[in-house]
Amino acid sequence: MTEPTRYSAAPVELPYRAVPEPKPVAGCPGCAELANVRDRARAGGDRTTISDCNVFLRRHPEGHGR
Repeated sequence: MTEPTRYSAAPVELPYRAVPEPKPVAGCPGCAELANVRDRARAGGDRTTISDCNVFLRRHPEGHGR
């Protein structure tokens, strides 16, 4: 029988950093639509779409006066 693999160091534990979800900007139709899609995805358990909407909310410049 062979010996089990042994590791010389403990595994690295990365810190958990919870990033709050972006909030839609009032009066921005793009933000409102993304927030609606995100809410529907959350109701359906689609975490990929929730994440995608969060990224789009953080990145889209329309209607924000940036």
